[in-house]
Amino acid sequence: MTPPQSAAPPSGRWASALPYLTLPLFLAIIAALVWLTRVHDDDEQRATLINDVLWMEQNIQFKLDRNAAQLAQIGNELLSAERHRPQSIAALRQLTRPENGLVRVMWLDARGNVRGAVPPVTDGELIGETTGAVPAESTFRLAAALGHHVYGPVYEVAGGGHHFEVHVPIYSDNAFIGALVGVYSLQDLVISELPWWFAERYRVSVRDSDGHEIVSKSKVAPLSDQLNYSMAFDPPGSGLTLNITAYRPETRWIPILLIGSIVLLSGVLIWTFWQLRRQLGRRLSAEQALRSESLFRRAMEDSLLTGLRARDLDGRITYVNPAFCRMVGYSAGELVGCTPPMPYWDPEFHEQTREIHDRILRGGSPTDGLEVRLRRKNGERLDALIFEAPLIDAAGKHTGWMGSMLDITEQKRVQDLARQQEERLHATSRLITMGEMASTLAHELNQPLAAIASYNSGCLNRLEQPAVDPAELREIHDKIGRQARRAGDIIRRVHAFVRRSEPKRESLDLNAVITEAVGLIEADTRKHGMRITTELAAQLPTVAADPVMIEQVVVNLVRNGMDAMRDNPPSRRTVHIATHVDGGMIEVRIADKGKGIDPETARRLFEPFFTTKTEGMGMGLNICRSIAELHHGRLSFEPNPDGGTIFILSLPVEPS
Repeated sequence: MTPPQSAAPPSGRWASALPYLTLPLFLAIIAALVWLTRVHDDDEQRATLINDVLWMEQNIQFKLDRNAAQLAQIGNELLSAERHRPQSIAALRQLTRPENGLVRVMWLDARGNVRGAVPPVTDGELIGETTGAVPAESTFRLAAALGHHVYGPVYEVAGGGHHFEVHVPIYSDNAFIGALVGVYSLQDLVISELPWWFAERYRVSVRDSDGHEIVSKSKVAPLSDQLNYSMAFDPPGSGLTLNITAYRPETRWIPILLIGSIVLLSGVLIWTFWQLRRQLGRRLSAEQALRSESLFRRAMEDSLLTGLRARDLDGRITYVNPAFCRMVGYSAGELVGCTPPMPYWDPEFHEQTREIHDRILRGGSPTDGLEVRLRRKNGERLDALIFEAPLIDAAGKHTGWMGSMLDITEQKRVQDLARQQEERLHATSRLITMGEMASTLAHELNQPLAAIASYNSGCLNRLEQPAVDPAELREIHDKIGRQARRAGDIIRRVHAFVRRSEPKRESLDLNAVITEAVGLIEADTRKHGMRITTELAAQLPTVAADPVMIEQVVVNLVRNGMDAMRDNPPSRRTVHIATHVDGGMIEVRIADKGKGIDPETARRLFEPFFTTKTEGMGMGLNICRSIAELHHGRLSFEPNPDGGTIFILSLPVEPS
């Protein structure tokens, strides 16, 4: 029942696809933002590293240049004078302080001989301690030739340290008179004199030309090889490289929180989008299911043969289905919104229909429905059976009434025809019964008529005599009257039994009806040598029934019992009739002592035209059961413990 899906326009497809295209774009922007933030942070850290390294380089260079200048200032006095002023010695001691990086200052004459040193040189110490005097002498000669200070190569000293020298040439009157040699400790210059903040941030190391690390200062492992900086350590040169590697920095919470917030919000947004997508999918599925269900229910309502009508609490029509419209001949547009009186009400039954309408609105609709007479738009009569129920909305509120209507016009016609046919059949059955009893009834009528004729002849004979006894004649006339009444009772019973009349229900005493039936069939009973015994309950409640029909049932059942006992010995030819109350029902039990009913016969016993008699029509028991059901009772049977069968007619007690 799902309707065909039409192709969506291009603009609609783009609009539906836009969220799916926006989400990857948003994720790409977030990823790019995080990556750019990270790159910017790395660039900022690298720029800071380079700035700090350049500061360190400038600081070392400034310290070396300052020391060389101070050595040049005091060099003339140290090489020219035999005795040195205390101020010069104090200046030398100041230069050899650890923060300046110099561990010793020596002064040499023009031939390279050591003239003195601060602190003094011991016997085991030489210039260029581990590399020999040749490099130191070459550095000395180079400084004298160039006329400015020259740095020598790094060499290892006892104890694992590394030193290098600076040779500052000294001139007097433009003549070379010697040189001052400053011996630097590489550890003191590069490592020990680093400021605390620099040591906290970076690992500093010095590597030789072969890449071996000769000096380093390290607290913890560096951050990575990606965040480091290398530069030539010149001076002193000779292939030395200064390497600075950043330590793992302290956690920078603001960028982390920023990136974390962005990632978290992105995740929440993605999750929210996904949930919205799922919710939208479920909603679309629910809408599609609701649409399909609505169309399916509409298709069911449109295909129903039962008319449906909804009304609000004021009786105004709010909905009708096509079947209802077909029944009354009006369209939905003509009916929806109508208030009483409705256009399909029959004017001849307007008051009755209005009363039914008001009773339904008051909540008085019976569960078995109401029959009403309506009129179609073309003027035809319509018999309808209407069922009404409260219309409850989704909130549980009573909003009106929902009615279903069945067109029972044809059904009523068929029922009337069937009722007429059944009445004819009942009358025919009674005539057949009377036909079977005709000879017996003729014999019964002959007896009182013969007696009347005999008494009449006797009367005439006595009247011819001269002396007539009036008392004797009165007795004869009494006998004539009794015989005439007897004949009249027989004729009345036969007439009442066989006449056709409309079924009518009245308050009946079943005991009286049974007595009449027994009196009707008593002559036939004597003819066939049968007996009828009764056990009628005293003060039996009345029933609402048609007396002729109930009498017909009793007569048929008694005659069936007599037929079942035709082959019995005379002592077992008794039909017993008993009545008693069982709950709200009165039972009439008619028992015979025949052969009983076999299972195959019992299964088909009440079927029309089924009989075990050679001359039977097979309608007697079927008519009896239809009469019992017409009176809201039932007809059943059970085996008789004394042999034979007991038929049980149950009728409801008349409400008091």
